[in-house]
Amino acid sequence: MEDRYLGTVHAVRGGIVDVVFPEGLPPVKSVLRAGPDASVILEAVDLLDETLLRAIALSPTSGLARGDTVTGSGESLTAPVGDSLLGRVFNVFGMPSDGGEYPEDVAVRTIHCGPMELAERVTREEIFETGIKVIDLLSPLEKGGKGGLFGGAGVGKTVLITELIHNMVGRHKGVSIFCGIGERCREGEELYREMGEAGVLGNTVMVFGQMNEPPGARFRVGNVALTMAEYFRDDREQDVLLLIDNIFRFIQAGMELSGLLGRLPSRMGYQPTLGPELAELEERIASSSKAAITSIQAVYVPADDLTDPSATHTFSHLSSSIVLSRKRAGEGFYPAVDLLKSSSMMLSPHVVGQRHYAVAREVRRTLAVYEELKDIIAMLGLEELSRDDRKAVHRARRLERFLTQPFHTTRHFTGREGRTVPLAATVEGCERILNDEFEGVPEDKLYMIGDIGEAS
Repeated sequence: MEDRYLGTVHAVRGGIVDVVFPEGLPPVKSVLRAGPDASVILEAVDLLDETLLRAIALSPTSGLARGDTVTGSGESLTAPVGDSLLGRVFNVFGMPSDGGEYPEDVAVRTIHCGPMELAERVTREEIFETGIKVIDLLSPLEKGGKGGLFGGAGVGKTVLITELIHNMVGRHKGVSIFCGIGERCREGEELYREMGEAGVLGNTVMVFGQMNEPPGARFRVGNVALTMAEYFRDDREQDVLLLIDNIFRFIQAGMELSGLLGRLPSRMGYQPTLGPELAELEERIASSSKAAITSIQAVYVPADDLTDPSATHTFSHLSSSIVLSRKRAGEGFYPAVDLLKSSSMMLSPHVVGQRHYAVAREVRRTLAVYEELKDIIAMLGLEELSRDDRKAVHRARRLERFLTQPFHTTRHFTGREGRTVPLAATVEGCERILNDEFEGVPEDKLYMIGDIGEAS
C-alpha cells in the first residue's frame, strides 16, 4: 500500500507519540508506521494543529527517537475475516499468535465499523438456550444480547466458557469467538490447550491483546474480535457466541490512554469518554434477521463496589448477570452459579412463558427460605423447624443438587458423561421437585444428572 503521508516523531511519552506532518495530516484512526525499520505501529487519535498529530502506540515504543520517520497510507487498522480463521489464535494486528502460517483465502476489513442500522436489527426478544440448567432457568441469556459473567479465579469460569462454546457448536451450528483483553499469557495458553483437549477449538477463533502489550493494543483488540464476529453473522449467516474476558480491562486500557493523552479525568479517575467508548464497542453486538451475535462478558468489579463507574456503565448494556460463587464451588456444586444473586431481564412471563416464570420464581423463593434458615439449622438442628420449613429445606436441597450438571468438556477430568438439557426438561424437573414428587428419593440421586428422568 502506497505511503501518502510522511512525517517525523516530535515527542514520545510511553504509549503516546506526537508526530509532525508538514505536508498534510492523515485522517483520525489511520495506521502509521514509525522507526528506522517501520516496526512501531501507531494509530492517529487527535489532530492538535495544522501539522501536529497525536497517536497511540499499538506496539512497544522502545527505541523510538525524536526525528524518526513516520509513514502512513491513510488506511485504518484491519482484521482478517474468513472460514480459515477457525481454530486459530490472532493478535490485535490480525497476525497468528499460535506459531502457524497466516491463513489463506482471507479478506481484510477495517475494525472501525459502525453498529448495525436500527432498521436492520431484530426487535423480538428471544432466549439463547445454552443447555445448562441453572443458566437457562434462573438467568436466561438473550439471543443477540449481552450477559455478564462475574467470577474470580478457581470458581469454574473457564470451564463454563468452554462448555458454552461446546454447546454453541452442537446446538446452534454456530461459531465462537474468544476475545482476551488484558489476559495473562499463562491464562491464554491454558485456555487454548484446554479448548483443544475438549474438542471445541475447531469452531472457535481466539483473539488476544495480552497484559504485557501497550494499552493501545488492549483497547483495540475488542474491535478486531467484533469485526470477525460480524463476518460470520452477516456473510456466513451463522450465530456467533462472543466471549470477552475481561471487559473491565478494556475500560482500564482506555483510562490509561486518556491520562497519557492529557484529558482531564472524570469521577474516580476514569476517562471522561468512558460511556461513549464502551457503547461504541457494545452496540455492535446485535441480532439481524438472519443471525445473531450473543456476547458473554467477564466483568471485574473493583473492590466489590457495584456503584463504581466501570460497573454501572457495563451493567447498563447487559441483559443478564451470572454470578459465580466460591462458596458453592467449595461445596461441590458445579457449575458454581449463585442461584440467588444471578438474574436476567429475560425472565419475564411474556418472554419465557408463564410456566417457566412461575417455576423460576418458586425455585428462587424456596432457595431464599433455605438460606434464611441455615443459621437456625446450624445452631438447633433441622428437627426444631416447623413442618412447612422442613419441607422447604428438603425441596431446596434437592433443587440445589438437580441444578448441578456434568459438562462435556470436563469428562476427561470427572469420568462423567456430559449432559445438555433442553429448557423444557429443566422447567419440568424443577416443577416436579417443587411438587414433592421426589420427596422419598435420596438427595444424591439428583446430583450431577441431566434431566429429572435420570433420578428415577
